[in-house]
Amino acid sequence: MIRVRDLYKKYGNHPVLNGLNIDFPKGKVISLIGGNGAGKSTLLSVISKIIEQDSGYVQLSAEDISQISNKDYAKKLSFLRQSNHTHIRLTIRELVSFGRFPYNRGKKMSAEDERKVNEAIAFMELEDIAENFLDELSGGQRQRAYLAMILAQDTENILLDEPLNNLDMKYSVQIMKTLRDFAHQQGKTVILIVHDINIAAQYSDYIAALKDGVVQHFGTTNDIIKPCVLKDIFEIEFEVILNKGCKFCLYYN
Repeated sequence: MIRVRDLYKKYGNHPVLNGLNIDFPKGKVISLIGGNGAGKSTLLSVISKIIEQDSGYVQLSAEDISQISNKDYAKKLSFLRQSNHTHIRLTIRELVSFGRFPYNRGKKMSAEDERKVNEAIAFMELEDIAENFLDELSGGQRQRAYLAMILAQDTENILLDEPLNNLDMKYSVQIMKTLRDFAHQQGKTVILIVHDINIAAQYSDYIAALKDGVVQHFGTTNDIIKPCVLKDIFEIEFEVILNKGCKFCLYYN
């Protein structure tokens, strides 16, 4: 379990996290929703140790993450940021191989490393273009390559900041199904920022709704996908339709 307590973070004089508290259950898909500036990306950056909070703490399996070395942490938690850029020319396979760095530390890849890389490339349906360079890819193909790198890292905790950016509907659905399978079948905890409320409604086990730097609402998908909760977060009107057991959201001013 990832536990967050009394998390505060400011950028200059602007508070972004305001005493945020949440427990992320193990082996589930948890979507973070909320408007721009709600603190979603900052929360993931603190959990992943990319930035340091001003106060409060984060625990992973009851251990304060500040006490875990970066080397060991990279075997426990992986993080895909919203913007990813490389300044060297890499193929997809070379990029995905970076996911194995916490295990081989840049030395020759083992048979296990090769297997994880090949599995990740296959998961993202990139086999036919695995030797293509990143600068030759479409935005969607590049995003899938970075996601494959995270899958190859093979951590129990996966954090994703808007992973569906640049992806069409087919691959958005495929990736969400893959992440859900990882969580349910392999016991991985997947925490991701999602802007499409219907994607969150269909594929999340839990949803955390952030507003003004705190978790305003947290619960199962059925608990959160309600007109009153969504209106409180996004400040627009929502209608929730039930069709074949699935909830769909219509929203409007």
